Amino acid sequence: MRIRFITSTPLDIRRGSGTFVGIKVLARALKSLGHEVVFTTPRIHLPVYTAERILFNRSLRHAPDCDLSIGFDMDGYRIPDVASLKGVIADELRFETGLTRLTMSVQARCERLHVNNARLVITTSRYSAERARDLYGLPCLPSIVPELIDLAQWRAGLRQNSLPPSNRFTVLSVGRFYPRKRIDNLLRAAALLRPKLPELEVRIVGNGPSAHGWRLLAHQLRLGDSVTWLGDVSQAALAAEFNRASVFCLPSVQEGFGIVLLEAMAAGKPIVAARAAAIPEVAPHASFAEPDNPDALAAAIESLFRSHEARQQQAAAGARWVEEFDAPRVARLFVDVVSGARATCR
Repeated sequence: MRIRFITSTPLDIRRGSGTFVGIKVLARALKSLGHEVVFTTPRIHLPVYTAERILFNRSLRHAPDCDLSIGFDMDGYRIPDVASLKGVIADELRFETGLTRLTMSVQARCERLHVNNARLVITTSRYSAERARDLYGLPCLPSIVPELIDLAQWRAGLRQNSLPPSNRFTVLSVGRFYPRKRIDNLLRAAALLRPKLPELEVRIVGNGPSAHGWRLLAHQLRLGDSVTWLGDVSQAALAAEFNRASVFCLPSVQEGFGIVLLEAMAAGKPIVAARAAAIPEVAPHASFAEPDNPDALAAAIESLFRSHEARQQQAAAGARWVEEFDAPRVARLFVDVVSGARATCR
């Protein structure tokens, strides 16, 4: 099958974040199953991303040489084949303000057109399926195909990249710096823990719009060298950070899925996370804290610190669970789901 991927998501990890990772790994897994994947991406780049996306979509035409077109998120709303939502923009924009909220509102309207025009809608979690149905007025739940991880490749990267072992209890967090990621709650939890856990170290990978405010908060909380801001890193460096970490923390209150949770599980790391959005679906074995509650987040981190056995048990549970999301397995599910849409397109 010749499959067309339509996306204006930047095809690099720094700007494309988890969406880029999911699309890239899916394309590679489909190719390994014998399918051909061709990408349609913007040729004209504008300083305003929303304007670039709209211009790109207005230029789209049907591709008669492809068996099926998959449009990701809002992209492809003029091509009514398959709408594959990596997140639900209308859900994400609730946490934004100002110009960002305005531009995301425009994107959400396009995404609404996309899912209502498409022959098939796919989301990555039940949470996202329910949000898409409710926010975009769909008559029924979309199909669900989870995100995926290339376990063989990721585990090879973990073996090949290591950092010197740390004597400190290291909490790793990874993600784009958007308000909904709630890194500020992790910083406040770290400030609460410092008197009890002087060996605590928080290492944060990522960058984005909230970077300045969160760095300022860390300074105001006098966290000093207990917090390390790593910025955007390569896949090799990310693997090294997972190897170094004692636990992984995702304080986010809005996740359509959360590929980084799969990476943490595959690295054998226990997880502390907010009980919010799709996170309990993706990592049901994690240690959960009430959303937007730094005290609860601190308590969950401290609980794992004080129990080596709990860390081992959770790491083992995650290593078993993540097998469900291995790339070949999910790619086959994806093909099974889209086959119906392919039949109606002929």
